[in-house]
Amino acid sequence: MIMLISYKAIMYLLIIPFVFWALDSLNINGIFKKNCIYKSRFLYLFVGVSISYLVVQFIFDFFAY
Repeated sequence: MIMLISYKAIMYLLIIPFVFWALDSLNINGIFKKNCIYKSRFLYLFVGVSISYLVVQFIFDFFAY
């Protein structure tokens, strides 16, 4: 069980930079109003963490069983 948690932590550390690198291609600021900088950054962070969670879960479900 502990080894599985450490493998997931390593996977998160590997996947998160790639997800944020891919999200850089989107213009999220164009969706928001002019002075909503913090809201757009929060959405960017939330979407990045959510996508990385989904990718890591997919990898573990696909290769674990």
